[in-house]
Amino acid sequence: MQKEAIFEQLKQIIYFPKRNNIVELNMIENLQISESEVSFNLVFPDLNDPGIKMMVENCSSLIKEKFGEAIKVNVNPIAQKNSGEGPLSGVKKIIAIASGKGGVGKSTVASNLAIALSKLGKKVALLDADIYGPSMPIMFGLENAQPSATQVNGKTKVLPIEKYGIKILSIGFFVKADQALIWRGPMASSALNQLFNDAVWGEIDYMLVDLPPGTSDIHLTLTQSYPITGAIIVTTPQQVAIADVKKAVAMFRQEKINVPVLGVIENMSYFTPAELPDNKYYIFGKGNAEIFATNLNIPFLGEIPLVAAIAESGDKGSPIAMDGNGIIGKVYAQLAKNIIEQTS
Repeated sequence: MQKEAIFEQLKQIIYFPKRNNIVELNMIENLQISESEVSFNLVFPDLNDPGIKMMVENCSSLIKEKFGEAIKVNVNPIAQKNSGEGPLSGVKKIIAIASGKGGVGKSTVASNLAIALSKLGKKVALLDADIYGPSMPIMFGLENAQPSATQVNGKTKVLPIEKYGIKILSIGFFVKADQALIWRGPMASSALNQLFNDAVWGEIDYMLVDLPPGTSDIHLTLTQSYPITGAIIVTTPQQVAIADVKKAVAMFRQEKINVPVLGVIENMSYFTPAELPDNKYYIFGKGNAEIFATNLNIPFLGEIPLVAAIAESGDKGSPIAMDGNGIIGKVYAQLAKNIIEQTS
């Protein structure tokens, strides 16, 4: 199921008081799609409209007619005065942090970018969408933390954990650290939807989403169900990693996904000894990611050096960008500024 195909099907439903179809009238809000389920709000001027029940039934029958009777359809009628009050209504920009392959430090980059953006005065959230290998509980020293719950309009919602000024939510908060999640794609996608929709996010300038490496159902669910501002690709200088960047970029550029690639970040670009902070040793080759980004017509956002303190700080639950005056803190501050510029 694709968003465009669902909209095309629902164009058959006319809202007679306004003499147009519900798609053209922007009556569909917060459309979410998984492999076997579709849900959305249907916005009416008020909930006393006598045609609501029939229109809800028509939505369900038309979607099932197109995609099969097994599809679960949830249509939630809401009043116009309550429109735009979904869980992500206060989130201004959603940035996907992706990588073509594992082991390039994507989660480390995501956690430190969140800190750097926060230090620049932005309200930041960090959603750990790496369902099978969540890293954020360790990187923020929250291994044993459990989010609290609250009631919103009669429904139980999760409150993201706040640390260092960042609102954080991860599947790692809900499973044991040594528990392996053996889930098929639909289950993983459902878990991702819950992280997005069953939480109270509030007002957020930037929500960073740490995606699993490669391409998967998680990527499709994210890009097809949520208003993604753009994606950032993290790589290392080695040719084997650079080659996988092309696949990641191609995925985001597919017609059915069509998410702007905001730029490439090269991690572990060069080695800088602690005692010689001005020295740069490009042990994996110099400029590979920048050349590749230029060839793909993608902005190159910057280089992050290979420094032991980066991994040590993440293992201790205190991202290295917390030290804004350190070498790495300044690197991440510049990367954050570049991202703000790309999304302005």
